[in-house]
Amino acid sequence: MRHSIKRQMMVVFISLLTFMFAAILICNVWMLEPYYIRDKESKFISMYQALAAASEEGRLDMSDEEMYGELIRQAEKDNLFFLAVNMEKPMLVTNVQHSVELEQQLNAFLLNHTENNEKILEKTDSYEISQTKGKKSSAEYLMMRGDLGGGTFFLIQSPLESIQGSVALANRFLIAVGIVVIAVCMVLVWFFSRRLTEPLRELAELSEKMAELNFEAKYTSGGENEIGVLGENFNRMSEKLEKAVSDLKSANNQLVRDIEQKEKLEQMRTEFLGNVSHELKTPIALIQGYAEGLKEGIDDDPESREFYCDVIIDEVSKMNHMVKNLLTLNQLEFGSEEIQFERFDLTELVQGVLQSMELFAEQKQARVQFLQNESVYAWADEYKVEQVVRNYVSNAFNHVSGDRVVEVKIETRGDVARTTVFNTGTPIPDEDLAHIWEKFYKVDKAHTREYGGNGIGLSIVKAVMDSFHQKYGVENYDNGVAFWFELGIK
Repeated sequence: MRHSIKRQMMVVFISLLTFMFAAILICNVWMLEPYYIRDKESKFISMYQALAAASEEGRLDMSDEEMYGELIRQAEKDNLFFLAVNMEKPMLVTNVQHSVELEQQLNAFLLNHTENNEKILEKTDSYEISQTKGKKSSAEYLMMRGDLGGGTFFLIQSPLESIQGSVALANRFLIAVGIVVIAVCMVLVWFFSRRLTEPLRELAELSEKMAELNFEAKYTSGGENEIGVLGENFNRMSEKLEKAVSDLKSANNQLVRDIEQKEKLEQMRTEFLGNVSHELKTPIALIQGYAEGLKEGIDDDPESREFYCDVIIDEVSKMNHMVKNLLTLNQLEFGSEEIQFERFDLTELVQGVLQSMELFAEQKQARVQFLQNESVYAWADEYKVEQVVRNYVSNAFNHVSGDRVVEVKIETRGDVARTTVFNTGTPIPDEDLAHIWEKFYKVDKAHTREYGGNGIGLSIVKAVMDSFHQKYGVENYDNGVAFWFELGIK
């Protein structure tokens, strides 16, 4: 990422390190040589003081081995050449084997002859310090000349070539060390910035998932620092947001239902009474006819009486099943049954329904196919969704034919998950497609009555999906029929 914290940290730290190194190198190039020169000046003054002290004690003589030895050691330690001459008596003290050039430079000082290339750095009543070039070479020197008193004059000289060489060597060494340090620091900055930003990246991904209302993701990197505390707060916020969203969806759904309930209440009551009276009329007439026949003893054959009783029991069972379905449908359509929205695993729910209906599938000789293994989480009332799936699957078992295959699948499409139940068999006639969701509507009345259907199952599906405000439908294929419904996954 172009604007990632990791990238910015690396750029900032490497830039800061490079700037500091460049600043040190510039200071080294421009200031190290003047610093060496000032340091050398202090050593010149120390040597001057040693010569002055020896002159005052009258020991400035090469025959005084002790004093001369001390002067030699100090000069060698500081890389200095010195010359002291007394004009009144023939005395010359030096640590240079061939001192002709030094004597000439001292004579020029005494005669006030200054070279054009000579630069005076410091001047007092007793001495002056200058920077000049040699006559026979282009080498630069730092030189100190002055009066020790008593007719004794001195000259101290040190080549600047060693200073310049040391500065150049120090610069090369600094560049080499700087390159290594920058390379090592780049690796260390990358490593530590990665360790620091990995938890932040996880928190960013977690917040993105939470923004999409996916509360299953949790912060797992841990830690007791501020980022770890922030991650734990994210986890707690995720749990509370999931509950808040669930409550909000439930409240929103309840509000919509309350608005619709007032408009539909009276109409549903009228329809319910009319439907119940219509559907119960046939089984009641059958029960009444067979019961009167038994009472009047129309047939004394025990098998006939048993047949009459079986018909009555079967019709009563169908009436009981129909009444239960009507009550369920009535509760859904009247909105008197509370719907609790929650996030659940749709894949696990379908697997549970299919397992509970395995015996039913065996009785219908149906081959069930459900290849979904990955969890798909949806928002709805889990119990109501189970009713929808169970009605679709039982409807598929009752109408399966041909290859006798029942296929169930779940597909995610954007923000919704579509569940489809397909069975091989005869397609639904086009003229019946628009009416199959109506209460008590039967496409094949003889077949429906054969397995005990009453045309309420799909009406229950319609009522449940309408209460969710989600889509549902049916599609015909050449070799069968597919019923589907959708649920929100966010």
